[in-house]
Amino acid sequence: MNRVARALALLFFCANAGAARAQVAGPIIVVETSKGAFAFETYPEDAPKTVAHILDLVKQGFYDGQRIHRAAPGFVVQWGDPRSKDIAQESEWGLGSAASSGKPIGVAEMTRKHTHTAGAVAMAHPGLPSQADSQIYVTLGNRPELNFKYTVFGHVIEGADVPSRLERGDVIRRMFLRE
Repeated sequence: MNRVARALALLFFCANAGAARAQVAGPIIVVETSKGAFAFETYPEDAPKTVAHILDLVKQGFYDGQRIHRAAPGFVVQWGDPRSKDIAQESEWGLGSAASSGKPIGVAEMTRKHTHTAGAVAMAHPGLPSQADSQIYVTLGNRPELNFKYTVFGHVIEGADVPSRLERGDVIRRMFLRE
């Protein structure tokens, strides 16, 4: 009986240790906006190229000073068009090939593990998931219809009320990696 108990304990420990490893959070990105700040964890094990691309853009200050170009209550809030820094180009925000960094990720990293629940952070794209580049969105509710169409590469972990307060034209003051 003692052997059985030890075997079960070992099995339980190994199963939980594997689960703990699978849940290790990646880098955390903080988004400071004109309506408050929020932070999201990233999933580099599940979307390595997407996370690396976004981290590079964040480190370059690509998002600093941009504006929210899409805010659909109960659906998503979106940013990532460098032209949104110029209010004179507002009619073009979020549209066309100039609405990106110009360096698409080149792969679609969609998994069943991360879906479009409220607070999911994902990549917008112009029709092909592999062409996602710099436009990021946060889901404001559960949006299962988006699953397996867009790469979810993170999830909001702090300031979850901020994205739903954002409106078109609100400023992303800066984005940075939490050390």
